Order: sequence, then structure tokens, then C-alpha cells
Amino acid sequence: MLTILAVEELTRSAEFYTRGFGWEKAVDTSTYVEFALPDGLRLGLYQREGFGRNTGKHPARIPAGELAPTELYFHVEELEAAIDRLRRAGARELSPLSPRDWGDEAAYFADPEGNVVVLARPLPQA
Repeated sequence: MLTILAVEELTRSAEFYTRGFGWEKAVDTSTYVEFALPDGLRLGLYQREGFGRNTGKHPARIPAGELAPTELYFHVEELEAAIDRLRRAGARELSPLSPRDWGDEAAYFADPEGNVVVLARPLPQA
């Protein structure tokens, strides 16, 4: 699966995901960056105007400090280390690491474009 996010500042967003997750770039152009994630998944970052050329409409701009209606939810094994990396990459914390009703413990952040990024792992079974 390939998930593509339209972004205002491609360089800043690519740097965030590189620093926050350490993923390798599979594609790196002036308008589009794509990361190879574990398990064959991909995450693309498309500069907003380029995204708009393909779709015929430019996506809505997300005002600074607001959230996009997008959530990327990642299960990670070393949760505390992953949270630390994301913070150092500049993620804005939305909700600290806590047990969640659905059986995960998760921490919520926003990337530089306002997309919600969640780091989680299943809670131990009782």
C-alpha cells in the first residue's frame, strides 16, 4: 500500500520523516519523496501544487497549529525510543503515551503539516 500526503513544504516534511523514523527514500525528486517502510508499505510526500496538477484541484491548506483530517497509526516495538526520535524530529505532542480503550498504548503527535502521527504497541494481555 502507498499512502500519499500533500504537503506545503516538501523538504521540511521529508526531513521530519527521515529523522523521526529513519526510513530510506525510494524516490526523491523536487516535488515528490517516497519512503520504503517495513513490510513493503510506502509513504509518499507530494508537494501541494504537484498533487493538485494530478487531481485537478489543490488540497486545502491546513493552518499552522491545526490538524489535517489524516492519521498515520504505526505499531512499533521500541515505543519509548520511537517517541523520543519523533520528538527530536520536531513532532508536536498531542496526547502523551497512555493505555487506550482498544488495547494499545499510544502517543499522538502532529507532523509539520498537521497530519496526526500515532506511535503504539499492544498492551500486554492479562
